[in-house]
Amino acid sequence: MNILILHAHPEPKSFSSALKDVAVEHFSKNGDEVVLKDLYAMNFNPVGDQRDFQNISNNEYFNYMKEQMNAHINNSFSEDLKAEMDALVTADLIILNFPLWWTSMPAILKGWFDRVMAFGFAYHPGNKKYETGAFKDKKVMCCISTGGSNSAYSVGGEHGDINMLLEPIHHGLLYFCGMQVLPPYLAWRAHLSDEATLNGYLEGYKLHLNNLNDAKPLY
Repeated sequence: MNILILHAHPEPKSFSSALKDVAVEHFSKNGDEVVLKDLYAMNFNPVGDQRDFQNISNNEYFNYMKEQMNAHINNSFSEDLKAEMDALVTADLIILNFPLWWTSMPAILKGWFDRVMAFGFAYHPGNKKYETGAFKDKKVMCCISTGGSNSAYSVGGEHGDINMLLEPIHHGLLYFCGMQVLPPYLAWRAHLSDEATLNGYLEGYKLHLNNLNDAKPLY
C-alpha cells in the first residue's frame, strides 16, 4: 500500500511530530511505501498564484480556477505542483498530521490543498465530486493534536463539538473530492499533558492505525 503523510508542524520536537513518526514507523514496518511531505521542512509555498502555471491562458484577467482547469487540460502546472499531484495520485491512504489552529488546519496545509487539489484535477462541480469524486478509491484520515481538552470540544463544550468543527475539512474538502474519510485520531491538550498521558496517546495511535482496515468511513 502507498501511504502519503502530509505533516504540518514547524517544530520537529513537537508532539504532533511525534505522532507523525509513529505513523511513518508503523507503515514502514508493515512493508508499505511511505511518502512523507513535511511541509515546513520543505518550505512549501502555500500561496496559489500565477507561478503555479507554466503559461497563462488569459493575461488580461487572472482567474485562478480557470487557470487550474487550463493547466489540467494542457499538463502545464508548475513542476513543484506536478510532484505533489503525482504523490497524491499514487497514494492509497493519505494522513493529514497537524495541530488544530483556530479550529482548523495550519495555513501551510490549507495552502497545499488550495494549490494541489486543483479544479479539473481533483474535482469538478458538474461530474467529479463526492461519490463520483476523482479520488473515490483513496482513504484519508486526520491525526490532530489540540490545545483544548476533550470536554472543551464536546457537545456543549466551550469550543463546540469537534466533529462539527472538522466538518469543513472532512466533508467540504476531503469527501467533496471523493475520498473515503476515516475517523480522526485526536490527542487532546497535548502541550499541557504529562509524559504518561502523551505516551498513552502514542500507544493509542498505534492501535488506531492497526485497526484502520476495519474503520468505517464517516460518509
